[in-house]
Amino acid sequence: MKRTSMRIAAVTGAVALGLSLAACSGSSSDGGSDGAAAEDITVGVAMPTETSERWIADGDAVQSQLEDAGYDVDLQFANDDIPTQQQQIEQMVTNGADILVVASIDGTALASQLEAAKEKGIPVIAYDRLINGTDAVDFYVTFDNYQVGVQQAQSLLRGLGYLDENYEETGLTDEKVIELFGGSPDDNNATFFWNGAMDTLQPYLDDGRLTVGSGQTEFDQAATLRWDQATAQKRMEDLITSTYSGGSGQLDGVLSPFDGISRGIITALQNAGYGDDIEAGLPVVSGQDSEIASVKLINDGVQFASIFKDTRSLASEAVTAASAYAEGDEPEANDTESYDNGNKVVPSFLLQSDIVVQDNIQSLLVDSGYWTEDEVASGIAD
Repeated sequence: MKRTSMRIAAVTGAVALGLSLAACSGSSSDGGSDGAAAEDITVGVAMPTETSERWIADGDAVQSQLEDAGYDVDLQFANDDIPTQQQQIEQMVTNGADILVVASIDGTALASQLEAAKEKGIPVIAYDRLINGTDAVDFYVTFDNYQVGVQQAQSLLRGLGYLDENYEETGLTDEKVIELFGGSPDDNNATFFWNGAMDTLQPYLDDGRLTVGSGQTEFDQAATLRWDQATAQKRMEDLITSTYSGGSGQLDGVLSPFDGISRGIITALQNAGYGDDIEAGLPVVSGQDSEIASVKLINDGVQFASIFKDTRSLASEAVTAASAYAEGDEPEANDTESYDNGNKVVPSFLLQSDIVVQDNIQSLLVDSGYWTEDEVASGIAD
């Protein structure tokens, strides 16, 4: 059995005793030992921020599913402040959390806090963002982040006309101009997204069908600290001024790795006179996370696409992993090679994602219950 806290071990023993007593007494399973045992286990859930609706949804989904499974939950949001998240995790350890689920702000900033958890035998599940530079992380639940990057590029190529609705080559040879935006350099996922996207775009850059107008083709040039919308808007404004004659130069598309960044880019482009929507000449802009504000923009023909990563499924995998540790087992990984955090290869469970465009909002997002038709129309989550 992997390292597991003494508290969990104690609870496991209590479960066994409870089951034995229940068998002798003939007690009903309703409200029985399994539920009581779960209530003796506290799961600390550390989320990065409440400024993004994506992370609010993740926090709510993880908390509700853990509580439905009978666990006590200590959910904390750190408002994108690293010392706050460090303090929150320290407090969770001090207060007796049995398992930690951590979506880090900075994947390199939690080593000492997680070492304290390791010393107490508390399993640590990295949630969607790999935690680097420590062996005190036990499991990782996420999406196939390289493939997410591939999909971001594919959606851009479809919007530009190089790929059809089945993401196969159309034979278009027109030369088009794009710009590239990357995610936050302190988020391990950002480089996976970037690499997947760039590997997909590279053949088009190599044969000259695509040109990056600014010449800024390195991740460090394109990165957006903290995935911040205002930072992305400012960079796009600067690019428009320096490279596109203040808004009169040709720009056909922008690779964006996150919907918040996309909205900043779109605002800058609209303000510069590129058009209010794609039909009016607005460049094609990709995205990620299917935030409701961007889903409305896609529905309205303003943003071209986003990547749908169903947070309900990700939360379910986190709960499954936590339950395995609570039962003294190890979670099942479907990837044991890809995610090296500098100290160890972290066993991982990877989920699949989907490209959202205007014509599949209904089937992917509404029919699945992720967003309602009213939310899509208003751009506001109920």
